[in-house]
Order: sequence, then C-alpha cells, then structure tokens
Amino acid sequence: MKAFLVALLAAVLCAQQASSLFCYTCDNEHSNWNCLKTYKCEDHEKFCTTTYSSAGVGKDMGYRITKKCSVDCPETNVNFGIASYSTKCCRTSLCNFSGANSIRISYSVILLGIVGSLFCVLRVGL
Repeated sequence: MKAFLVALLAAVLCAQQASSLFCYTCDNEHSNWNCLKTYKCEDHEKFCTTTYSSAGVGKDMGYRITKKCSVDCPETNVNFGIASYSTKCCRTSLCNFSGANSIRISYSVILLGIVGSLFCVLRVGL
C-alpha cells in the first residue's frame, strides 16, 4: 500500500500542470484604460492579441483598440497613410497590457501617393 501511495505521489508531482492563459479584453475602445478587463481564455486559445487601428488626419484622427484571446497569431502591420491597422500577439498571461502598437502616420507615404496621383493625371492629360 505504501509503495502505491509513493508511486501515486510521484506521478502527481511529475504531472504537467495545466496553466490557463489570461488576457485583457475589449472591443473597439477609444482608450487603453477601457481595455483592462481580464478574461480566462479557452484551452485551445494560446495567444493574447491587441489590434490597434487609426484613421483620419491631424486633430480628426480616430483610434480603436481591440484585445482578445486567439487561437492563432495574426500579426499584421498595414499603413495607408490616413488609415493604419496593426495586430500584435503574445503568449503569456496579461501580456497584452499596452495599447500602443507601433502605428504612426507616414507623411512620406502620403506625399508619394499625392505625387503618384499627380503624375497619373498629368500623363493622361486631364
């Protein structure tokens, strides 16, 4: 009986513990301060994601933040000058705290778009 208990104790101590992933969650919030609610992810969700989008110019710039648990890691970084979209992911509990991903408006991209458009208009002769 003692041998059985020792073997059972050894099996319990060597067994891998299931660790739950916790992420901050929110949906289309204007501020990261509104994204501090924690959520226990499902067992198949292995990533915390933060999606940050912006649109507009100057004072009229609008920002949106979405945080959630995810099965996969859809990292993206798209910048169209007046609109941008970025998704970052991480794998440890509460790692998606920051709402500031590296999205910045690129004035050189805007200038390149304007020059390209002007070139096309002049080439067509309008």
